[in-house]
Amino acid sequence: MKNVTNTTSYELEILQALDNVTDPEMPYISIKELGMVDSVKVIRDLVYIRLLPTFSGCPALDMIKEDVLNKVRDEAKGVNDFLQIKVEFSFDPPWTTDLISETGKSKLKENGITPPPANHKQGEPWMMNCPYCDSEYVTMENIFGPTACRSILYCNACKNPFEAMKPVANINEKVE
Repeated sequence: MKNVTNTTSYELEILQALDNVTDPEMPYISIKELGMVDSVKVIRDLVYIRLLPTFSGCPALDMIKEDVLNKVRDEAKGVNDFLQIKVEFSFDPPWTTDLISETGKSKLKENGITPPPANHKQGEPWMMNCPYCDSEYVTMENIFGPTACRSILYCNACKNPFEAMKPVANINEKVE
């Protein structure tokens, strides 16, 4: 999230509730840890939550939106005074894997998914180490994993298959 300074107590309560909203395809990581929460604002009687989808065709967006609404209503008790809670998905700015928090990256690795490389530039090749033994001696088995954001790799050192989160860079960045 960009701006946590000057946050109202209601907004802090909402942010705490969002700690408990997980990605349906990776239930061990929250949408905050994935860097999907762009902003939370309370304006008069409106709660406005802006999220950045990881992929435009993500099939889990409706589930995430419903979970956000339920968690905010159930856990952010002060918000019940407001008439409306609006959850919006935006692609401006676009989500990138650089938004994943360090805690999020640790959780990915703990669950057998190699986190994406930091500061990946659009169009550059990427290498992933094995999440189990940290070996660089890996091969790509399939660019298409169980979800659009993951690939399947194989570690030639420890002989384990694993998933890796594909790096997503800001396509508006200039490649030098």
